[in-house]
This record gives sequence, C-alpha cells and structure tokens, in this order.
Amino acid sequence: MADVFVSYSRSDKARVVPLVAAIEAKGWSVWWDPAIDAGQQFDLQIDAELQAANAVLVVWTPTSVASRWVRGEARDAAERGILVPVRFEDARLPIDVRAIQTTDLDKWGEDPASAPFQDLLRWLGAVIERQRARQSVKSATGSPPSASAINASRVAICVLPFANMSGDQEQEYFSDGITEDIITDLSKVSALAVVSRNSAFMYKGKHVDVPKLARELKVGHILEGSVRKAGGRVRITAQLVDGSSNDHVWAERYDRDLNDIFALQAEISEAIVKALKLKLLPEEKKAIERRGTDNVEAYNLYLMARQSYITGHEADARRAETMIRLCRRATEIDPRYSRAWALMAIGQMILRFVHGRRGDDGLVPAERALALDANLAEAHAVKARILSQHGRHDEAAGEIDVALRLDPESYEVGCVFGIQAATT
Repeated sequence: MADVFVSYSRSDKARVVPLVAAIEAKGWSVWWDPAIDAGQQFDLQIDAELQAANAVLVVWTPTSVASRWVRGEARDAAERGILVPVRFEDARLPIDVRAIQTTDLDKWGEDPASAPFQDLLRWLGAVIERQRARQSVKSATGSPPSASAINASRVAICVLPFANMSGDQEQEYFSDGITEDIITDLSKVSALAVVSRNSAFMYKGKHVDVPKLARELKVGHILEGSVRKAGGRVRITAQLVDGSSNDHVWAERYDRDLNDIFALQAEISEAIVKALKLKLLPEEKKAIERRGTDNVEAYNLYLMARQSYITGHEADARRAETMIRLCRRATEIDPRYSRAWALMAIGQMILRFVHGRRGDDGLVPAERALALDANLAEAHAVKARILSQHGRHDEAAGEIDVALRLDPESYEVGCVFGIQAATT
C-alpha cells in the first residue's frame, strides 16, 4: 500500500516525474502507473492501488481534465476524503470537485523548497496522517477494515451490489439501498470482516469472476443477489459463494410484502451468519434488527433522497433541493427518523454554503438527528462541516473525530473528512 497514489494524464508525465521524486524524498511511498507490473491487468491494479492509498494526488492540466479516467479517480478519492489536487496552466476543474481546495504549481519551478510545494506537502501530510488515524480507529473499534487490512481472525466477506431486476432504472435506488443496509448489518457482527461499501460498489454492473475477485479483495466469501420491487411486493434473491471453490454455501429467494422489508433484511443477515457457522451475539442481533424507522414509506423516501446525494455532486442545486424535499416528507411521516433529519441537514448545508442561498444552514435538523440518535455518524459529520463554515473549527474537529470513530466507512463521513482535510 502506497502513501500517495498519483492520478494524471500520460501526456503530462514530464511534469509528474519531479513531483514524484520530491514527494518520495519526503519519505512517503508513491504509486503511479509506471509501477504497473508486466503482465498485470491495467485497470485491476489501478483500482487496487487507488483503494489502498492513504492519499490521492490528482494533477489537473488542460489535458487531464478531459480524461474520464483522471476524473473518475478524482471523484472516488473525493468521496473517500483523500483527494489532494494540484493544478497547472490554470486548468478549469471538473465541476464536481471545484469546492475542494487546489494548489497551483505553475510557479513551483521543480523546487521542493518553494512555497507552493511546501503547502502541498503540509496538505498531503495531513491527509496521510488522518487516513492512518482512521485505520487505527477501525482496528481499535472493530469496525470493518479496508480490504488490504482485513483481520485474519475474522471471516472476510464482500457484499456485491444487488442487481435491480425491477425493469425500471429508477428503482436502482432501492436495490442499492438494500445492499448498503446488508453491508451495514453484517458490519455489526464482530466475527465478520466486511469489505467497505466504496470498494464493493466498484464492481456494480460488472461481470465478476468470483474466485478471482475473492483473491483480489482477500476475502473468503462473496454475497451476490438481486432485488425486484413491484407494487406492494418485493422479491430478493441472495447467494453466498465460497471464494476459493466457487461453490454455493447458501442461497435463498424471498418473496414478501413490501411492509416486511425490515424483518426481511434482518432475516437475510442472520441467515448469512448462520450459513458461515458463526455466533451472533445477543447485542448484535438487536443491532441488526434495529432500524431508523418502522415506516416503509418513510424508508423509501429516504433511500430516494440518499441515492440523489451519492450519485450527484454538490454543484447541482437541484439535487440538494430534491434531498430536502424527500427528507422533509419522510420526517413528516416519521418525526423520529434520525437518518432522514441528517440527510436533510446535508441538503440545507449545500444550498447555504455551496450555492449561497439564504435560509437554514442545516444545523437545526443535524441537532434534531443527534437528539434522536447520539451515535449517528452522519449527523456528527454534517454538524462538523456546518460548524467549520461558521469558523468554529475546534468544535468541528471534535465532531468529525466522533464521526470517524462511530463509522469510518460511512460515505457521508468520508465526504466531510475530505473537505475538512483540504481546508485545515
């Protein structure tokens, strides 16, 4: 695992060589594509190194901003909170990463002592150290580790994104939501080491060779399945596959009323634990069965709002408006739905501080979420960003530390962590 992954356009290699040399002189390990081994599959090794890195240095130039590979790597790093961008020739940045501070290096003159490069080193150091701290927190709390650091004493498993079989692309939010909930449920089982959501969703929509994937992710089992939602019914199929033999360990099809979705999710998670011959502790069983709401309509609205959040970007004000509208409806149905309050806070925060809109800054719904669930990592994360926008940086740092301790794999926590690292 390298400290720094460098994302760039091949035509900019002459610019990247001195950057890599200066960063390595600082004592950090660097991975960039000349390090690819002969005979290895290009995209697979890049994905593996990207996911394992502590920081991702993206070199923006007029050429690289047009590269879908560089943009994709930058987006992945931003979502995980480890993006460190630099720019040459006043390149116009992709719209979805413009909110992240960028260091201009036109005047660095390939001099490691120059002010711009020293700024870059401080920023890289902060991100690397925070990422290392996150890994330490994961180890100390028993939260799910990265694929490269899975604890061998636990059974390692990857939950692949469940396929949407509803015949309607707009139902994708539901199958993704079911997948994420199962990942979350299994992560509560101390005997399991579960690959993170970000790593698992890299394989969404791809044909997967199970034994090969198991070797890449260093897991013993792969869970895959599908979801069909129509009217008031839901059908979920799930298969647990042995990563070494490609044999089915367990498989089941569930055809239920949509109102039974919460019990069904818990049933699936418990069946997987049983199939792996693991012991589910009483408190873990309670945690799996505990949901943020008992109302299916509120849950459905929340899943739609969250899909809007994770598939869009902050430069799109309509996305934030959609999130707020859906979460407001969800909280009207169930005023105690803490996750919906936290997501509403994110939407309000984006409109206020990214788009300069007048109105609520998101602090009220964030506080409401925390009053309902003091251990909700996403609520602590959005509160951290709001406090930071108001200049209350010490309080913000405390909130993001709590969020990282509670759920270091959370998508929302990772986004805020990245922005905080870039601005402190």
